[in-house]
Amino acid sequence: MALQAPLRVGLCGIGLEAYWEQFAGLKTRLESYVAAVERQLSRPGVEVQNLGLIDTAIRAREAGHAFRRGDIDLLFLYVTTYALSSTVLPLVRLAGVPVVVLNLQPEAAIDYGAFNRMQDRTAMTGHWLAYCSACPVPEIANVLKRAKIPFHQVTGVLGDETTWREIEDWLRAATAKSTLEHNRLGLLGHYYSGMLDIMTDVTQICITFGSDVEIVEVDELSELREQVAETAIDARTAEFRSHFDIQPDCSSEELRRAARTSVALDQFIEHHQLTSLAYYYKGSGVPANEDTMSSIILAASMLTAQHVPAAGEYEVKNVVAMKIMDNLGVGGSFTEYYAIDFDEDLVLMGHDGPGHIAIAEGKTKVRPLQVYHGKVGRGLSIEMSVKHGPVTLLSIAEDPVTGFKFVVAEGESVPGPILEIGNTNSRYRFPAGARRFVESWNAQGPAHHCAIGVGHISHTLEKLAKLWNISFHQIC
Repeated sequence: MALQAPLRVGLCGIGLEAYWEQFAGLKTRLESYVAAVERQLSRPGVEVQNLGLIDTAIRAREAGHAFRRGDIDLLFLYVTTYALSSTVLPLVRLAGVPVVVLNLQPEAAIDYGAFNRMQDRTAMTGHWLAYCSACPVPEIANVLKRAKIPFHQVTGVLGDETTWREIEDWLRAATAKSTLEHNRLGLLGHYYSGMLDIMTDVTQICITFGSDVEIVEVDELSELREQVAETAIDARTAEFRSHFDIQPDCSSEELRRAARTSVALDQFIEHHQLTSLAYYYKGSGVPANEDTMSSIILAASMLTAQHVPAAGEYEVKNVVAMKIMDNLGVGGSFTEYYAIDFDEDLVLMGHDGPGHIAIAEGKTKVRPLQVYHGKVGRGLSIEMSVKHGPVTLLSIAEDPVTGFKFVVAEGESVPGPILEIGNTNSRYRFPAGARRFVESWNAQGPAHHCAIGVGHISHTLEKLAKLWNISFHQIC
Protein backbone atom coordinates (compact mmCIF):
# COMPACT_ATOMS: atom_id res chain seq x y z
CA MET A 1 0.00 0.00 0.00
CA ALA A 2 1.37 3.44 -0.92
CA LEU A 3 2.51 5.59 1.96
CA GLN A 4 0.51 8.71 2.64
CA ALA A 5 2.13 11.96 1.54
CA PRO A 6 3.46 14.17 4.34
CA LEU A 7 1.41 17.09 5.61
CA ARG A 8 2.39 20.14 3.58
CA VAL A 9 2.26 23.37 5.55
CA GLY A 10 2.59 26.82 4.07
CA LEU A 11 4.13 29.58 6.18
CA CYS A 12 4.72 33.24 5.57
CA GLY A 13 4.99 36.43 7.55
CA ILE A 14 3.29 39.60 6.46
CA GLY A 15 4.59 43.14 6.84
CA LEU A 16 4.71 46.53 5.17
CA GLU A 17 7.46 47.25 2.62
CA ALA A 18 7.52 50.96 3.50
CA TYR A 19 8.91 50.16 6.96
CA TRP A 20 12.15 48.53 5.86
CA GLU A 21 13.94 51.72 4.77
CA GLN A 22 12.53 53.68 7.68
CA PHE A 23 13.51 51.32 10.51
CA ALA A 24 16.93 49.69 10.35
CA GLY A 25 17.01 46.02 11.28
CA LEU A 26 13.23 45.62 11.55
CA LYS A 27 12.86 43.35 8.51
CA THR A 28 15.72 41.07 9.61
CA ARG A 29 14.22 40.87 13.10
CA LEU A 30 10.78 39.91 11.80
CA GLU A 31 12.26 37.35 9.39
CA SER A 32 13.98 35.70 12.36
CA TYR A 33 10.58 35.31 14.05
CA VAL A 34 9.17 33.59 10.94
CA ALA A 35 12.22 31.31 10.85
CA ALA A 36 11.60 30.40 14.50
CA VAL A 37 8.06 29.31 13.63
CA GLU A 38 9.39 27.23 10.74
CA ARG A 39 11.78 25.41 13.07
CA GLN A 40 8.96 24.62 15.46
CA LEU A 41 6.65 23.35 12.72
CA SER A 42 9.21 21.15 10.97
CA ARG A 43 9.29 17.47 11.94
CA PRO A 44 9.07 14.04 10.27
CA GLY A 45 5.81 13.83 8.35
CA VAL A 46 5.48 17.62 8.01
CA GLU A 47 6.97 19.63 5.15
CA VAL A 48 7.07 23.41 5.61
CA GLN A 49 7.12 25.78 2.65
CA ASN A 50 8.33 29.08 4.12
CA LEU A 51 8.05 32.07 1.79
CA GLY A 52 9.41 34.55 4.32
CA LEU A 53 7.99 38.05 4.61
CA ILE A 54 5.28 39.09 2.17
CA ASP A 55 5.04 42.87 2.14
CA THR A 56 3.21 44.01 -1.02
CA ALA A 57 0.11 43.01 -2.95
CA ILE A 58 2.27 41.95 -5.91
CA ARG A 59 4.38 39.64 -3.74
CA ALA A 60 1.18 38.37 -2.13
CA ARG A 61 -0.17 37.26 -5.48
CA GLU A 62 3.12 35.54 -6.32
CA ALA A 63 3.09 33.80 -2.92
CA GLY A 64 -0.48 32.60 -3.42
CA HIS A 65 0.49 30.97 -6.71
CA ALA A 66 3.61 29.45 -5.10
CA PHE A 67 1.57 27.91 -2.29
CA ARG A 68 -0.90 26.51 -4.80
CA ARG A 69 1.94 24.95 -6.79
CA GLY A 70 3.31 23.55 -3.52
CA ASP A 71 0.02 21.72 -2.89
CA ILE A 72 -0.11 22.82 0.74
CA ASP A 73 -2.78 21.50 3.13
CA LEU A 74 -2.77 24.38 5.64
CA LEU A 75 -1.49 27.94 5.67
CA PHE A 76 -0.03 29.65 8.73
CA LEU A 77 -0.17 33.41 8.14
CA TYR A 78 2.14 35.04 10.70
CA VAL A 79 1.21 38.67 11.31
CA THR A 80 4.61 40.04 12.37
CA THR A 81 3.73 43.74 12.36
CA TYR A 82 1.23 46.07 10.74
CA ALA A 83 0.40 44.93 7.19
CA LEU A 84 -2.24 45.98 4.69
CA SER A 85 -5.22 43.73 4.13
CA SER A 86 -4.51 44.06 0.39
CA THR A 87 -1.37 42.04 1.12
CA VAL A 88 -3.43 39.23 2.62
CA LEU A 89 -6.50 38.84 0.41
CA PRO A 90 -4.86 37.74 -2.89
CA LEU A 91 -2.49 35.42 -1.05
CA VAL A 92 -5.25 33.61 0.83
CA ARG A 93 -7.63 33.50 -2.14
CA LEU A 94 -5.03 31.97 -4.45
CA ALA A 95 -3.67 29.50 -1.88
CA GLY A 96 -7.20 28.14 -1.46
CA VAL A 97 -6.59 26.20 1.76
CA PRO A 98 -7.60 26.69 5.40
CA VAL A 99 -5.70 29.57 6.96
CA VAL A 100 -4.60 30.07 10.56
CA VAL A 101 -3.70 33.66 11.43
CA LEU A 102 -0.80 33.72 13.91
CA ASN A 103 -1.06 36.84 16.05
CA LEU A 104 2.14 36.30 18.02
CA GLN A 105 4.17 38.88 19.91
CA PRO A 106 7.89 38.21 20.40
CA GLU A 107 7.50 38.62 24.18
CA ALA A 108 4.60 38.81 26.62
CA ALA A 109 4.97 42.57 27.13
CA ILE A 110 7.14 45.50 26.13
CA ASP A 111 9.62 46.57 28.80
CA TYR A 112 8.15 50.03 29.21
CA GLY A 113 11.02 51.44 31.25
CA ALA A 114 13.75 50.27 28.89
CA PHE A 115 11.67 51.37 25.92
CA ASN A 116 11.13 54.88 27.25
CA ARG A 117 14.84 55.27 28.04
CA MET A 118 15.72 54.86 24.36
CA GLN A 119 17.14 58.13 23.00
CA ASP A 120 16.21 57.71 19.33
CA ARG A 121 12.48 58.01 18.66
CA THR A 122 12.83 56.39 15.24
CA ALA A 123 14.50 53.40 16.86
CA MET A 124 11.73 53.41 19.47
CA THR A 125 9.10 53.20 16.73
CA GLY A 126 10.95 50.36 15.00
CA HIS A 127 11.11 48.43 18.28
CA TRP A 128 7.42 49.06 18.92
CA LEU A 129 6.49 47.86 15.42
CA ALA A 130 8.07 44.47 16.22
CA TYR A 131 5.32 44.06 18.84
CA CYS A 132 2.47 45.23 16.58
CA SER A 133 1.18 41.85 15.43
CA ALA A 134 -2.27 42.49 16.92
CA CYS A 135 -2.73 45.78 15.08
CA PRO A 136 -3.81 44.63 11.59
CA VAL A 137 -5.73 41.50 12.61
CA PRO A 138 -9.13 43.28 12.78
CA GLU A 139 -8.51 44.70 9.31
CA ILE A 140 -7.58 41.28 7.97
CA ALA A 141 -10.56 39.65 9.68
CA ASN A 142 -12.93 42.24 8.23
CA VAL A 143 -11.80 41.64 4.66
CA LEU A 144 -11.77 37.83 4.95
CA LYS A 145 -15.27 37.88 6.44
CA ARG A 146 -16.52 40.06 3.61
CA ALA A 147 -14.84 37.70 1.13
CA LYS A 148 -16.55 34.74 2.85
CA ILE A 149 -13.16 33.10 3.43
CA PRO A 150 -13.06 31.12 6.71
CA PHE A 151 -10.05 31.83 8.92
CA HIS A 152 -8.81 30.74 12.32
CA GLN A 153 -6.63 32.49 14.89
CA VAL A 154 -3.91 31.79 17.42
CA THR A 155 -3.17 34.76 19.69
CA GLY A 156 -0.23 34.61 22.07
CA VAL A 157 3.52 34.87 22.54
CA LEU A 158 6.04 33.42 20.09
CA GLY A 159 7.90 31.19 22.54
CA ASP A 160 5.04 30.48 24.93
CA GLU A 161 4.10 26.86 25.69
CA THR A 162 0.36 27.57 25.68
CA THR A 163 0.62 29.18 22.25
CA TRP A 164 2.47 26.20 20.83
CA ARG A 165 0.04 23.70 22.28
CA GLU A 166 -2.68 25.44 20.28
CA ILE A 167 -0.58 25.49 17.12
CA GLU A 168 0.21 21.79 17.64
CA ASP A 169 -3.54 21.16 17.85
CA TRP A 170 -3.96 22.78 14.43
CA LEU A 171 -1.21 20.56 13.04
CA ARG A 172 -2.85 17.44 14.51
CA ALA A 173 -6.22 18.47 13.12
CA ALA A 174 -4.76 19.18 9.68
CA THR A 175 -2.98 15.82 9.68
CA ALA A 176 -6.24 14.05 10.54
CA LYS A 177 -8.01 15.95 7.76
CA SER A 178 -5.30 14.96 5.28
CA THR A 179 -5.51 11.32 6.42
CA LEU A 180 -9.26 11.24 5.78
CA GLU A 181 -8.73 12.80 2.36
CA HIS A 182 -6.46 9.83 1.54
CA ASN A 183 -8.70 7.28 3.27
CA ARG A 184 -10.01 4.33 1.27
CA LEU A 185 -13.15 3.08 2.94
CA GLY A 186 -14.27 -0.43 2.10
CA LEU A 187 -17.97 -1.25 2.35
CA LEU A 188 -18.43 -4.99 2.82
CA GLY A 189 -21.97 -6.39 2.80
CA HIS A 190 -25.01 -4.29 3.69
CA TYR A 191 -26.69 -2.36 6.50
CA TYR A 192 -28.14 -4.18 9.46
CA SER A 193 -31.79 -4.25 8.40
CA GLY A 194 -33.98 -1.76 10.23
CA MET A 195 -31.21 0.42 11.73
CA LEU A 196 -32.37 3.59 10.03
CA ASP A 197 -30.11 5.81 12.14
CA ILE A 198 -26.88 4.37 10.73
CA MET A 199 -27.96 4.62 7.10
CA THR A 200 -26.26 7.57 5.47
CA ASP A 201 -25.48 9.31 2.21
CA VAL A 202 -22.15 7.78 1.19
CA THR A 203 -21.71 10.40 -1.52
CA GLN A 204 -21.88 13.08 1.18
CA ILE A 205 -19.15 11.20 3.08
CA CYS A 206 -16.93 11.55 0.01
CA ILE A 207 -17.88 15.22 -0.46
CA THR A 208 -17.31 16.24 3.15
CA PHE A 209 -14.30 14.15 4.14
CA GLY A 210 -12.68 13.50 0.76
CA SER A 211 -12.45 9.73 1.27
CA ASP A 212 -12.66 7.13 -1.50
CA VAL A 213 -15.34 4.46 -1.13
CA GLU A 214 -14.84 0.95 -2.49
CA ILE A 215 -17.72 -1.55 -2.54
CA VAL A 216 -16.20 -4.98 -1.84
CA GLU A 217 -17.71 -8.46 -1.90
CA VAL A 218 -18.07 -11.04 0.85
CA ASP A 219 -17.76 -13.79 -1.76
CA GLU A 220 -14.23 -12.65 -2.55
CA LEU A 221 -13.25 -12.77 1.12
CA SER A 222 -14.74 -16.24 1.46
CA GLU A 223 -12.76 -17.42 -1.56
CA LEU A 224 -9.56 -16.05 -0.04
CA ARG A 225 -10.28 -17.98 3.15
CA GLU A 226 -10.29 -21.25 1.23
CA GLN A 227 -6.81 -20.53 -0.08
CA VAL A 228 -5.13 -19.79 3.28
CA ALA A 229 -2.31 -22.24 4.01
CA GLU A 230 -2.22 -24.22 7.25
CA THR A 231 1.17 -22.73 8.08
CA ALA A 232 -0.33 -19.22 7.88
CA ILE A 233 -3.14 -20.32 10.20
CA ASP A 234 -0.56 -21.67 12.67
CA ALA A 235 1.32 -18.39 12.63
CA ARG A 236 -1.81 -16.27 13.08
CA THR A 237 -3.01 -18.50 15.93
CA ALA A 238 0.31 -17.85 17.67
CA GLU A 239 -0.23 -14.09 17.11
CA PHE A 240 -3.67 -14.35 18.69
CA ARG A 241 -2.15 -15.97 21.77
CA SER A 242 0.33 -13.11 21.98
CA HIS A 243 -2.19 -10.28 21.55
CA PHE A 244 -5.18 -11.76 23.40
CA ASP A 245 -5.92 -13.52 26.66
CA ILE A 246 -7.47 -16.67 25.20
CA GLN A 247 -9.89 -18.15 27.71
CA PRO A 248 -9.70 -21.90 28.47
CA ASP A 249 -13.13 -22.64 27.00
CA CYS A 250 -12.10 -21.43 23.51
CA SER A 251 -11.71 -24.49 21.29
CA SER A 252 -8.71 -24.95 19.02
CA GLU A 253 -11.12 -25.38 16.11
CA GLU A 254 -12.75 -21.97 16.68
CA LEU A 255 -9.36 -20.31 17.16
CA ARG A 256 -8.10 -21.68 13.86
CA ARG A 257 -11.34 -20.68 12.12
CA ALA A 258 -10.84 -17.11 13.31
CA ALA A 259 -7.16 -17.22 12.31
CA ARG A 260 -8.05 -18.35 8.78
CA THR A 261 -10.42 -15.39 8.42
CA SER A 262 -7.84 -13.01 9.86
CA VAL A 263 -5.18 -13.99 7.33
CA ALA A 264 -7.68 -13.73 4.49
CA LEU A 265 -8.96 -10.34 5.66
CA ASP A 266 -5.42 -8.95 5.77
CA GLN A 267 -4.90 -10.08 2.18
CA PHE A 268 -8.28 -8.63 1.21
CA ILE A 269 -7.44 -5.25 2.77
CA GLU A 270 -4.03 -5.17 1.07
CA HIS A 271 -5.45 -6.14 -2.34
CA HIS A 272 -8.04 -3.34 -2.26
CA GLN A 273 -5.66 -0.87 -0.55
CA LEU A 274 -8.26 -0.15 2.11
CA THR A 275 -7.48 1.96 5.17
CA SER A 276 -10.84 1.47 6.91
CA LEU A 277 -13.74 -0.96 6.69
CA ALA A 278 -17.45 -0.99 7.51
CA TYR A 279 -18.98 -4.45 7.34
CA TYR A 280 -22.06 -6.54 8.03
CA TYR A 281 -23.41 -9.58 6.24
CA LYS A 282 -25.75 -12.27 7.46
CA GLY A 283 -24.37 -15.01 5.22
CA SER A 284 -27.42 -17.14 5.91
CA GLY A 285 -28.10 -19.73 3.20
CA VAL A 286 -24.47 -19.64 2.00
CA PRO A 287 -22.37 -21.67 4.46
CA ALA A 288 -19.02 -20.29 3.25
CA ASN A 289 -20.14 -16.69 3.80
CA GLU A 290 -21.68 -17.45 7.17
CA ASP A 291 -18.41 -19.12 8.18
CA THR A 292 -16.51 -16.02 7.08
CA MET A 293 -18.67 -13.42 8.80
CA SER A 294 -19.15 -15.35 12.03
CA SER A 295 -15.38 -15.65 12.50
CA ILE A 296 -14.35 -12.07 11.70
CA ILE A 297 -14.31 -10.44 15.16
CA LEU A 298 -10.70 -11.17 16.12
CA ALA A 299 -9.53 -10.24 12.61
CA ALA A 300 -11.36 -6.90 12.73
CA SER A 301 -10.01 -6.16 16.22
CA MET A 302 -6.43 -6.81 15.09
CA LEU A 303 -6.90 -4.55 12.05
CA THR A 304 -8.38 -1.77 14.18
CA ALA A 305 -5.33 -1.84 16.45
CA GLN A 306 -3.13 -1.65 13.32
CA HIS A 307 -4.69 1.65 12.17
CA VAL A 308 -7.27 0.11 9.81
CA PRO A 309 -10.46 0.63 11.82
CA ALA A 310 -13.20 -1.92 11.19
CA ALA A 311 -16.76 -1.11 12.24
CA GLY A 312 -19.49 -3.73 12.44
CA GLU A 313 -23.14 -3.31 11.49
CA TYR A 314 -22.03 -1.45 8.35
CA GLU A 315 -21.60 1.71 10.41
CA VAL A 316 -20.18 4.06 7.79
CA LYS A 317 -20.34 7.27 9.82
CA ASN A 318 -18.80 5.62 12.84
CA VAL A 319 -15.87 4.09 11.00
CA VAL A 320 -15.03 7.64 9.83
CA ALA A 321 -15.13 8.74 13.48
CA MET A 322 -12.93 5.77 14.42
CA LYS A 323 -10.43 6.68 11.70
CA ILE A 324 -10.26 10.26 12.98
CA MET A 325 -9.70 9.18 16.57
CA ASP A 326 -7.08 6.63 15.57
CA ASN A 327 -5.19 9.21 13.52
CA LEU A 328 -5.19 11.54 16.52
CA GLY A 329 -3.47 8.76 18.46
CA VAL A 330 -6.24 8.08 20.97
CA GLY A 331 -7.73 4.84 19.62
CA GLY A 332 -11.31 4.98 18.44
CA SER A 333 -13.16 1.91 19.61
CA PHE A 334 -16.64 1.01 18.35
CA THR A 335 -19.18 1.44 21.16
CA GLU A 336 -22.69 2.40 22.23
CA TYR A 337 -24.31 3.01 25.58
CA TYR A 338 -26.71 0.31 26.68
CA ALA A 339 -27.51 0.85 30.37
CA ILE A 340 -27.16 3.30 33.25
CA ASP A 341 -25.95 2.54 36.75
CA PHE A 342 -28.05 5.07 38.65
CA ASP A 343 -26.59 4.02 41.99
CA GLU A 344 -23.09 5.07 40.92
CA ASP A 345 -24.18 7.68 38.34
CA LEU A 346 -22.35 5.83 35.55
CA VAL A 347 -23.12 5.08 31.91
CA LEU A 348 -22.34 1.52 30.76
CA MET A 349 -21.03 1.34 27.21
CA GLY A 350 -19.73 -1.38 24.92
CA HIS A 351 -20.66 -3.49 21.91
CA ASP A 352 -20.46 -6.96 20.49
CA GLY A 353 -17.90 -7.52 17.77
CA PRO A 354 -14.52 -5.81 17.37
CA GLY A 355 -12.82 -3.30 19.65
CA HIS A 356 -9.64 -1.23 19.60
CA ILE A 357 -7.45 -3.62 21.58
CA ALA A 358 -4.56 -1.12 21.69
CA ILE A 359 -6.55 1.02 24.17
CA ALA A 360 -7.73 -1.85 26.38
CA GLU A 361 -7.31 -1.91 30.14
CA GLY A 362 -5.11 -4.97 30.44
CA LYS A 363 -5.09 -7.80 27.93
CA THR A 364 -8.23 -8.33 25.88
CA LYS A 365 -10.02 -11.60 26.64
CA VAL A 366 -11.35 -13.93 23.95
CA ARG A 367 -14.50 -15.88 24.81
CA PRO A 368 -16.64 -18.34 22.81
CA LEU A 369 -20.27 -17.40 22.22
CA GLN A 370 -22.91 -19.96 21.27
CA VAL A 371 -25.00 -17.21 19.72
CA TYR A 372 -24.31 -13.71 18.40
CA HIS A 373 -27.36 -11.90 19.70
CA GLY A 374 -29.40 -10.47 16.84
CA LYS A 375 -26.99 -11.91 14.27
CA VAL A 376 -26.38 -15.18 12.46
CA GLY A 377 -23.85 -17.71 13.68
CA ARG A 378 -21.62 -18.31 16.67
CA GLY A 379 -17.89 -18.17 17.36
CA LEU A 380 -15.22 -16.22 19.23
CA SER A 381 -15.71 -12.73 20.58
CA ILE A 382 -13.63 -10.26 22.54
CA GLU A 383 -14.15 -8.81 26.00
CA MET A 384 -12.32 -5.62 26.95
CA SER A 385 -12.67 -2.36 28.83
CA VAL A 386 -11.18 0.91 27.66
CA LYS A 387 -8.17 2.08 29.69
CA HIS A 388 -9.15 3.78 32.92
CA GLY A 389 -8.75 7.53 32.83
CA PRO A 390 -9.93 10.43 30.66
CA VAL A 391 -11.82 9.58 27.47
CA THR A 392 -13.47 11.40 24.56
CA LEU A 393 -16.55 10.26 22.62
CA LEU A 394 -17.03 11.26 18.99
CA SER A 395 -20.13 10.75 16.88
CA ILE A 396 -20.52 11.96 13.31
CA ALA A 397 -24.16 12.85 12.80
CA GLU A 398 -26.18 14.36 9.98
CA ASP A 399 -26.61 18.14 9.96
CA PRO A 400 -29.15 19.87 7.68
CA VAL A 401 -26.84 22.84 7.04
CA THR A 402 -23.28 21.45 6.92
CA GLY A 403 -24.06 17.85 5.89
CA PHE A 404 -22.43 16.35 8.97
CA LYS A 405 -21.54 17.50 12.46
CA PHE A 406 -19.34 16.37 15.32
CA VAL A 407 -21.04 15.44 18.58
CA VAL A 408 -18.41 15.20 21.31
CA ALA A 409 -18.26 14.47 25.03
CA GLU A 410 -15.42 14.16 27.51
CA GLY A 411 -15.60 11.86 30.51
CA GLU A 412 -13.68 9.22 32.40
CA SER A 413 -13.40 5.45 32.16
CA VAL A 414 -13.57 4.15 35.72
CA PRO A 415 -12.79 0.77 37.27
CA GLY A 416 -15.45 -1.56 38.63
CA PRO A 417 -17.43 -4.66 37.73
CA ILE A 418 -18.44 -5.21 34.11
CA LEU A 419 -20.71 -7.71 32.39
CA GLU A 420 -18.54 -10.67 31.42
CA ILE A 421 -20.49 -11.63 28.31
CA GLY A 422 -17.80 -11.59 25.64
CA ASN A 423 -18.41 -7.98 24.55
CA THR A 424 -16.51 -4.75 24.98
CA ASN A 425 -17.72 -3.24 28.26
CA SER A 426 -16.71 -0.07 30.11
CA ARG A 427 -18.01 2.17 32.87
CA TYR A 428 -17.99 5.91 32.19
CA ARG A 429 -18.54 8.92 34.38
CA PHE A 430 -19.42 12.29 32.85
CA PRO A 431 -19.20 15.74 34.47
CA ALA A 432 -22.86 16.41 33.65
CA GLY A 433 -23.98 13.20 35.37
CA ALA A 434 -25.47 10.14 33.68
CA ARG A 435 -29.02 11.49 33.21
CA ARG A 436 -27.97 14.85 31.82
CA PHE A 437 -25.31 13.32 29.58
CA VAL A 438 -27.70 10.81 28.00
CA GLU A 439 -30.44 13.37 27.40
CA SER A 440 -28.06 16.02 26.03
CA TRP A 441 -26.33 13.49 23.77
CA ASN A 442 -29.66 12.19 22.44
CA ALA A 443 -30.88 15.72 21.79
CA GLN A 444 -28.23 16.09 19.07
CA GLY A 445 -29.73 13.15 17.16
CA PRO A 446 -26.62 11.01 16.58
CA ALA A 447 -26.73 7.37 15.54
CA HIS A 448 -26.62 4.98 18.48
CA HIS A 449 -22.96 4.06 17.87
CA CYS A 450 -19.96 6.30 18.54
CA ALA A 451 -16.16 6.09 18.69
CA ILE A 452 -14.33 6.34 22.00
CA GLY A 453 -10.69 7.26 22.53
CA VAL A 454 -8.38 7.78 25.48
CA GLY A 455 -7.58 11.30 26.65
CA HIS A 456 -9.44 14.58 26.35
CA ILE A 457 -9.14 15.89 22.79
CA SER A 458 -12.27 17.99 22.25
CA HIS A 459 -10.09 21.05 21.57
CA THR A 460 -8.44 19.24 18.64
CA LEU A 461 -11.73 17.84 17.33
CA GLU A 462 -13.22 21.34 17.38
CA LYS A 463 -10.37 22.59 15.19
CA LEU A 464 -10.83 19.64 12.83
CA ALA A 465 -14.53 20.46 12.49
CA LYS A 466 -13.56 24.04 11.63
CA LEU A 467 -11.15 22.84 8.94
CA TRP A 468 -14.00 20.87 7.37
CA ASN A 469 -16.43 23.75 7.99
CA ILE A 470 -18.90 21.48 9.77
CA SER A 471 -20.78 21.98 13.03
CA PHE A 472 -19.31 21.05 16.40
CA HIS A 473 -21.38 20.30 19.50
CA GLN A 474 -19.73 19.46 22.80
CA ILE A 475 -22.03 17.88 25.39
CA CYS A 476 -19.60 17.96 28.31
